[in-house]
Amino acid sequence: MDVELVPHVGVAAFRLGMPFDDAMAEARTWGRVEHSPEGGRPPGKYVVVNETYQFEFVLLFEAEDKEELTGIEVWRFRDEAADIRFLLEGIDVFRTPADDLPEILEERGHQVVESDYGFEEVTDLGLRFANNSSFDYPVDEEGDPLYYDYVLVTDLT
Repeated sequence: MDVELVPHVGVAAFRLGMPFDDAMAEARTWGRVEHSPEGGRPPGKYVVVNETYQFEFVLLFEAEDKEELTGIEVWRFRDEAADIRFLLEGIDVFRTPADDLPEILEERGHQVVESDYGFEEVTDLGLRFANNSSFDYPVDEEGDPLYYDYVLVTDLT
């Protein structure tokens, strides 16, 4: 299965600006929805757990006055043999080595900036990449993760 990361637009059928109820209906097609905010309505984060491919979407509804999707976090699959790819401009972002992905994006004309918080930001695409999880993902001989395990799709401004 291929899942498209569309800069400034969304991921799969999730679209930035999507109404909460529409996003929740779509989320249920992907898996179990875990609500983190009290009361079950935005603002807040909603975790969509996909058991089949062992990955998660985290849907962000951050505006206090609107129930619209403001960001989508994608957390890498835990099964290395998973038949799923998360594609950005045809690049599999979770199987391309983290040391190579920024260089490939820069070769395509995108500026990649390392933040003080440990993530790579591609502001013209509205993306952030990081190695944030505690899951046992493949590592190099020094123990550093080989691949990114997280991407945020938003409208970084």
